[in-house]
Parts: sequence; C-alpha cells; structure tokens
Amino acid sequence: MQQGPEMRTDELSLSLVDNLETLTALYENCADVIFHRFLIYGQTDAVLIFVEGMCDTGIIDEHILAPLKQDTGQLETPFMKRIAISHAQKINTIAEINDHIVNGNPVLLVDGEKEGVSLCVAKWDKRSIDEPVAEAVVRGPRQGFIETLNVNTTLIRRIIKTPALKIKKVKIGRYTQTKTAIVYVEGLADASLIDEIEKRLRRIDIDGILDSSYIEELIEDNPRSVFPQLLSTERPDVVCANLLEGRAALLIEGSPFALVMPITFFSLMQSPEDYYERFWAGTLIRWLRYLFLAIALIIPSSYVAILTFHQEMIPTTLLLSVARSREEIPFPALVEALLMEVSFEALREAGVRLPKQVGAAVSIVGALVIGQAAIAAGLVSAPMVMVVAITGIASFTIPRYTLGISFRLLRFPLMFLAGMLGLLGLMLGVISIVVHMSALRSFGVPYLEPVAPMKWGIFKEVLSRAPLWTHNTRPHLTGSYNPVRQSSGLKPGPEQGENKHD
Repeated sequence: MQQGPEMRTDELSLSLVDNLETLTALYENCADVIFHRFLIYGQTDAVLIFVEGMCDTGIIDEHILAPLKQDTGQLETPFMKRIAISHAQKINTIAEINDHIVNGNPVLLVDGEKEGVSLCVAKWDKRSIDEPVAEAVVRGPRQGFIETLNVNTTLIRRIIKTPALKIKKVKIGRYTQTKTAIVYVEGLADASLIDEIEKRLRRIDIDGILDSSYIEELIEDNPRSVFPQLLSTERPDVVCANLLEGRAALLIEGSPFALVMPITFFSLMQSPEDYYERFWAGTLIRWLRYLFLAIALIIPSSYVAILTFHQEMIPTTLLLSVARSREEIPFPALVEALLMEVSFEALREAGVRLPKQVGAAVSIVGALVIGQAAIAAGLVSAPMVMVVAITGIASFTIPRYTLGISFRLLRFPLMFLAGMLGLLGLMLGVISIVVHMSALRSFGVPYLEPVAPMKWGIFKEVLSRAPLWTHNTRPHLTGSYNPVRQSSGLKPGPEQGENKHD
C-alpha cells in the first residue's frame, strides 16, 4: 500500500502559478491530463485538472465551468455555491490531487486558495452486468461481478441490506494504487479475522496489482501448496452466502473475481446450485462429486499399477481382452498413460485459448480424432483411451476451477509412483496428499475441517445437503458469533389443527 516514488506529499501553495509549475512537471508527457485554465467571475485565476475519458465532460461544462465563468462581478459570492455538484471534497496536498485525478474526479485550484476542491463526476466506459462467464448458472441469480469496484460493492449491498455490512477500502500497489475492499458483516465475522486480513494486506509492497490472483498468492497461508486456500468467485450470491456464515471477502478494482476467506476443502467442493435445488438432488449430486473426484485423481494411476504389477487382480476374461489390445503397443503402461494424459491436457488448454466459436469443437473433435488415430497407429490401447476419457469427464465435475487444476496436476506424480511401486506407491502418494492437506490452513482454519478436526455440528454438510429448515445454527469457521441464523420449527407442512384436505 506504499505510494510510488512519483507521489509527493507537498502541501499546496497560495500561488496558483507555483501549484501549476509543480503539477505540470509531475504530469509531463501525460497527453490525457487536461489543464483547463479560466477566470472565475472573469477576475480570479483558476484551473480545472482532469483526465480525458475518465469523467463526465458534459457535467463539467454545464455545472462547473459555465457557472464559474459568468462575469457577475459578485466576488463576495463563494464560488463553491455556484457549482451544482452533489459531492465535493477539499484537498491540500499534491498526493491527494493525484489520487483524485487518476480516479476520474476533476480537481479545481483557485489562485489565493491553499486548498483544492475535488469534484465527484467520475465516469468511464465499463462492462455491463452479465451472467458469470467462468461459473455456469443452472438455477439462481444470473448477475456476475464486473471490473468496477463500486458496481461490485453495490451488487452485494443490494442483497445484504443492513448497516452491519461493512466495506473497508485500502490501496495496494506503488504505481497502480489498486483499490481493494474488505467486505464483512459486523457481528458475524470474527474481529480477529478482519485484523489478520488488514495485516496481510498492509505488508504487500509491490509495483502493481493487475488481478485478484496477485493478492490471493500474496496473502495465502501456504502459497507453495498446489491447493487453493481462498475461494475465487464472480457470483455475488456466493459471496453473500459466505458473508452470512461469518466469512470475509476481498473485492479488487479491475477484477471480476472476489476472494472469500477462510475456506476449507469441503467448501470448495460445494456448489451454489446445491442449495437452489431440492435437498435430495443436492445430496445425490454431492455424493457423485466426491466419487468422480476420486476417479479423476486415482483411476489412471490405478490402471498403470494394476496393469504393471498386479495383473492377478484383473478378471481373466478382461485380462485377455486388455492383453489383446496391448500386444502391439511398444510402450509400457506408464509411458502410454503419460502420453495420453499430456495430449488430453494439451487439447483442453487449446480449447480454452481458441475463440469460443471453435474452441469447444476443436477440443472434442481433436480428442476423438487423435484418440482413434493413436489406436489405429498402435501407439496406445483402447482401454487407455477410455480411462483417460473417463478421467477427463470426472475432472469437470469439480465445481471450482482452481481446485480442479490441483487434482489435474497431482495425477502425474501419482502415475509415476504407481508405475514404479504399484499400488503401494499409489497409496503412499494418496497418504502424502492427505497429510499435506491436513497441515494446510486458510487464515488459521484447518483445511479439512470439519472432518479433521471433527466438528459434528457442521459435519452434516460435508456428505449431504441438509434441508434448509434444519440450518438453525451458523456454520462458523472462526469464532462463535451470533450462532442462531433462523428460528426453529420452520419445517414445512400443515399447521397444527389445520384440515389437511382443505
């Protein structure tokens, strides 16, 4: 949050000429910074400084310059009373002038005045509020964050309409001076959590922040881990749901992705649609998600281990079928699996980078064509192609992209261990992953909570989506503030004494 070397804290002078000399030197070779000099009431020198394209020039001409340029001869009338602007702020240093100008607010300097006036008429082109791009919405709100911080905070304020919703803004980056907002609900979030977030943000000393991922990597408990320790989302409803559970969020100017903290592995495996559909469907989908997570992680390694070291585990008929398909394959199972997995990941990456109109078609058609060609050429066997295809499909069931990448990366070391040590190596790899996850923390919260350590009160949400009328207590990860989230007795059904047939 340090200021760049060009930021000066000099106070303004009573002389407009001296102030202009300092500011013109500061903004030398900045063609988009406009210095509009004029006379107030036709007698007093003044200058209006603004960045072209970042403010509403129509309002500037009509409500600022036009009233001040009138030659009324009434110098005793304060010039600020002639400006029809709802919000103005007095500033008295060069650093404050720069801060307001680069954020789109014109600054008015008047000769003989030691204070400037910042006029809030910022306006620039911004993306409209659309459906989230990276998170498909099946059922639920279809509004997504955009790159403008004030719009994003408004989206949250429109959902949580209470003065307890607090928004603290800080600036990070020597040159970018990126605005970052800490959002939380007072009385639900642990005060020590907010203090820790502010502490970690204050220690960031970097030239610039271009996306929320910069801050995510700089404030994680263990940035060297392959697992994400913060939840990134572009859905306001997801952020609000976490705020109501006592968590906090970071919104960053220029990024449509908010960061939620603290989180656990099991919260990353949950999807908003789990709570928008009926609880039976949410529970079933959650079970399928954990099943396919295991498939995506260990199926290729299990295939390599069994085929290389443990052929006796395969039924005879299936073993003969696999042997026939592999009799002309020149590579061992490990090399065959690596070849197909790397090819599949390359096709997936190509589908992301290509234009949307052709990306999906190229990735799907490319996988089919290359897989069939590889089988025909005798480079890989048909069972291996099927294993890789199932693994790829299973990896898409992970609701969070960052968590999916983690397990995609972990497949490769597990395949090496399985190829060298068989199922023993696979189990050693899985145990190492679990031990590593057990040691992770997200702002002090254990990564595998509520399983390790066990917390029975919120354990029911790990494997099932409990009905909403049972969510009487708040599933806090830090502290135990305001534990009651709803009244008891909300189970739907006919009232006592009501005629069920009416």
